[in-house]
Amino acid sequence: MADSTRAQTAATAASSGGGPPGEGASYLERRTLRRGSAGPLLLTGLGVAYVVSGDFSGWNNGLAQGGFGGLAIAAVLMGLMYTCLVFALAELASILPTAGGGYGFARRALGTWGGFLTGTAILIEYVLAPAAISLFIGDYVESLGLFGLHSGWPVYLACFVLFIGIHLWGVGEALRFSLVVTAVAVAALLVFAVAAFSNFHVDTLNDIPVKSGAFGASSWLPFGVLGIWAAFPFGMWFFLGVEGVPLAAEETKDPARVLPRAMAAAMGVLLLLAVVTFTAATGARGSAAIQSVGDPLVQALQPHGTPTTISRIVNYAGLAGLVASFFSLIFAGSRQLFALSRAGYLPRFLSLTSRRKAPYLGLLVPGALGFALAAATGDGARMLNVAVFGATISYALMALSHLVLRRREPGLERPYRTPGGMLTSGVAFVLACSALVATFLVDEEAAFIALGVYGVALAYFAFYSRHRLVAAAPEEEFAALAAAEAELSRD
Repeated sequence: MADSTRAQTAATAASSGGGPPGEGASYLERRTLRRGSAGPLLLTGLGVAYVVSGDFSGWNNGLAQGGFGGLAIAAVLMGLMYTCLVFALAELASILPTAGGGYGFARRALGTWGGFLTGTAILIEYVLAPAAISLFIGDYVESLGLFGLHSGWPVYLACFVLFIGIHLWGVGEALRFSLVVTAVAVAALLVFAVAAFSNFHVDTLNDIPVKSGAFGASSWLPFGVLGIWAAFPFGMWFFLGVEGVPLAAEETKDPARVLPRAMAAAMGVLLLLAVVTFTAATGARGSAAIQSVGDPLVQALQPHGTPTTISRIVNYAGLAGLVASFFSLIFAGSRQLFALSRAGYLPRFLSLTSRRKAPYLGLLVPGALGFALAAATGDGARMLNVAVFGATISYALMALSHLVLRRREPGLERPYRTPGGMLTSGVAFVLACSALVATFLVDEEAAFIALGVYGVALAYFAFYSRHRLVAAAPEEEFAALAAAEAELSRD
């Protein structure tokens, strides 16, 4: 009876915090999302939308780091990392289906510091990536001659205003828009593959000159064995962002069942698209010809520089792919910011929601920051490299969270269990750490910029926000209950 009373008291203490002093129960009522808006199809589309722009460009720069063989091995290893990570996150999302995503998982496993470190790394990725993609959208608009516009701040501003406006309208409408645009981009990739494979030549795959003196250099590994490692960040482009699906948990119908299925389906589509796109593009035109161009798929279809009907279709679809990724990454960033703010890690006003249950400040503030960065710097490649650095940190911490919870809380109810268990998340952890180190090989300055942003955020948390956390936030309540249960078991 005494143990039962203590357990009930602990649970009550963990959940009765309401809101901060002076706000009471209304605190969470003013911070709710629209539940049941996303089903399995919309979530699968969201997972593909995060990534699909990476199939159209960006990955090909890895050819300049590792050649065809180096990038192929890097892409396989990064595909393995993401597959293992997605399975681990599916289990974690079924345990804690909240908008906190990676922050919530790490909060339970690694404490407040681990939760903040993970959430901040995810925010770095999801704030900087849309800013970079808005620059690429501007380049596409100019190259296609749409409405006579040139790449510049008016185009970037139009992107943020238009697509944030759709998000403010409602999550259901936003996800349906994303699904339609993503379907257009995926269909164009399949059209591209059919056209490119009709002109496929094996001997063009390894046409990059061999770098003399590189250890292990060959025609398939022109930059040697080290080139494989240097190509890791570009192998990630085929999958970067798919881990954001759990951020839609609070807006999902039956998240414990739907999220794992949608994540697995999205990952399956992305693996297929990666193999088809990479092989078709390099085989149709050659690795050397597309290793540094901004539109590798278009160039692969016009070897003599003359546009064709198919290359024009792919060019327009590339714009659709950029829009899909831009749009979905805005969604992911707003939900991660919403969860961190609701729990008090970031200023609490950022988690307020509108009458349509959209976190309007969580959309507008990162959007304004992203636009300012795009307009001020114009350096999309550097911003993406910073985003990749943040992403790899979050991957390592989320995989570690799965390992810790499996070890420390084996009896925790798991509606979905990761195939392979700790071995799967262990592989994801090792590969994520390797990818993190590889970012220094590609862009050392970007890595240090990300560390600088991290340092400022950590100072804010250490000296201010960690003393003002909101106990009633779902992720904090979940962790508090675990702590109470652990204390009771010791008694």
